[in-house]
Amino acid sequence: MAVGKNKRLSKGKKGLKKKVVDPFTRKDWYDIRAPNIFIQTTVGKTLVNRTQGLKNANDALKGRIVELSLADLNSKTEDLKKNNPDDAFRKIKLQVQEVAGKNCLTQFYGMDFTSDKLRSLVKKWQTLIERHVDVKTTDGYLLRLFCIGFTKKRPNQVSKTTYAQSSQIKAIRRKMYDVITKEASSCDLKELVQKLIPEVMGKEIEKATQGIYPLQNVYIRKVKILKAPKFDLGKLMELHGSASEDLGKKVVPGADYKEPPVFASV
Repeated sequence: MAVGKNKRLSKGKKGLKKKVVDPFTRKDWYDIRAPNIFIQTTVGKTLVNRTQGLKNANDALKGRIVELSLADLNSKTEDLKKNNPDDAFRKIKLQVQEVAGKNCLTQFYGMDFTSDKLRSLVKKWQTLIERHVDVKTTDGYLLRLFCIGFTKKRPNQVSKTTYAQSSQIKAIRRKMYDVITKEASSCDLKELVQKLIPEVMGKEIEKATQGIYPLQNVYIRKVKILKAPKFDLGKLMELHGSASEDLGKKVVPGADYKEPPVFASV
């Protein structure tokens, strides 16, 4: 027989199947730890392939982004009715920045609103006003904050509509810029997140724009991190406190040690 004519010779026996290996046998589970600015610090688990050869599990975990509801992060009890209902429509993004043992230590990466909340705010007979501001925090984070607000009826108003004039909209946007810049640029990222949760800036904008046109439902609807400073492990450990790797108990020398008996002869 001529060489190369029978194509089955090089392929081995027909019908033999490759052994199926369960991919989960080579994976490990890691805990996701949120910063201690939230009530719940252990927020979930993630899978990764074990370290093998040149592929390191830690490198595969670093940079992963987790999206969680603020209601889950700040839940005091398992009964959802007892928790703050305003937390349910905020989505928090956390990024894994360091791996300590089986714990993935995360840092705040962004915030957004759920689409159903945004849709419930938009109604007829009112003006929607939006503004985005780029702010740099004291610890070097460059953030973009998106603000949203709606006009409301003045006291004793008879007219059904509450449309603002273009000059009033410009003045309101200017006030939004001033308040956000003042509040966000005077604090670090941790303090800024603590301001975002109770909606401090939204209430300040409502007060500042009262003389131009009364507003309602003023929120910082979205936060994006445009640029982050150089990674600092010390600051990350401060944010997590006791969430880092368990190093065990301190060994006291001589606590359980007994002197061996002296033999008269060997």
